[in-house]
Amino acid sequence: MQQIPVKLSGSVQPVLRGMMTFAVATLLSACATAQTETAATPDVPKTEAALVERARNIHQQSLVLDAHADIALPSTSKTYLGADGLSKVDPAKLRAGGVDAVIMSVAVGPGPRTTEGRLLARAEANEKLAAVSNMVQQDQDLGLAKSTSDIEKLNAEGKTAIILGFQNARSLNGNVGALDQFYAAGVRVFGLNHLGHNDFSDSSRPLYIAESRSYETTEEHGGLSPLGRAAIERINALGGVVDVSQMSKAATLQAIKLSRSPVIASHSNVRELSNVSRNLSDEEIDLIAETGGVIHLAAFGAYLVDLSDPELLASILKVRRDAGLPDAYSYPYELYWEIADPKKRQSFLVAMRDVIGTGSVDRLVDHIDYIVNRVGIDHVGIGSDFNHGGGVAGFVDASEALNVTTLLVKRGYSSEKIKKIWSENFLRVFRATQNMADKVN
Repeated sequence: MQQIPVKLSGSVQPVLRGMMTFAVATLLSACATAQTETAATPDVPKTEAALVERARNIHQQSLVLDAHADIALPSTSKTYLGADGLSKVDPAKLRAGGVDAVIMSVAVGPGPRTTEGRLLARAEANEKLAAVSNMVQQDQDLGLAKSTSDIEKLNAEGKTAIILGFQNARSLNGNVGALDQFYAAGVRVFGLNHLGHNDFSDSSRPLYIAESRSYETTEEHGGLSPLGRAAIERINALGGVVDVSQMSKAATLQAIKLSRSPVIASHSNVRELSNVSRNLSDEEIDLIAETGGVIHLAAFGAYLVDLSDPELLASILKVRRDAGLPDAYSYPYELYWEIADPKKRQSFLVAMRDVIGTGSVDRLVDHIDYIVNRVGIDHVGIGSDFNHGGGVAGFVDASEALNVTTLLVKRGYSSEKIKKIWSENFLRVFRATQNMADKVN
């Protein structure tokens, strides 16, 4: 699918052919009062040109916010970056796609849970903080946003807002007080987990231990550890947004119930549609919505694939066995990094991509539809997961964000609902979180 230039471009190309319908949605309010509304509107433009023009207008009028992208470093694998070897959310791509704000995650990967390992994680986090600071300083059209008012002010000035997120409490070195240091550096969205359990919380993806050729225990803490509970309370007190993406189900439910403010999932999909362990169950989706939170759907093909097809499952298993990987996995590509031979690793990635496909904007919007239909338009957003596996056909990087809006229009979403999806839902949670902290403090 071709990119449609927006905002800074004068050309428009037709995209996303084929009409689809959207079902009646049920709105579940932040106070858990159910109301019924129709997500679709009957006046879908009759021609492709009219549809694209409406989408362009809505996109330009919306504050377009991506709730999760990784920070690219010189060491970042080229397989995660754009075809040009650059970040999928570099300033030029953000502007080309009309993306007005992006939450860039100070994320660290798994590693040894030793003093040295945790210090290395903190060093990686510090390098990412410095990378964003340098990027903002070097581009006068970017600005670091620490509040909703900052985001809105930068948007009014025609600048792109960069919000800092945090992922994986390994970099806290077992110290809840280190959250204050990240907050002082500008971090406002906090996720405790990534791949593998840590001292604070269980992950939805237990770590594979190569030496024993087995996974770590499914649950280490039964959800949140005492450190994790203290961290949620401290994030609330600081005025940070709690992010439950990548947590185990038990940890997610505990965090939602413990948090005094609504939580978000910055880059998670629907387990009912794609049964991988880091996607959200209906129980998690319902509780996030009941407490006023927002689920941001990720443009990550391996987390969007429909795994209900027995033939597809058999094909995935064959590719994994041919590569010498275990039958068990939390998503189809898992453990590709354990393949020592670079050529065999690449062959595995190509073979698996051939089996499961690249993912698509259509499939991403299917997941959006599911959330809207189940809990309402106020609880859904978009978090691309660019620079760490995110990117599907039609939305390969930030420059193609308009394609998502175009399909939402085609599915019957109104301008008001699209604005909620792109940013208003997140901004509501962010504002409520900061207001709650102000009252407590």
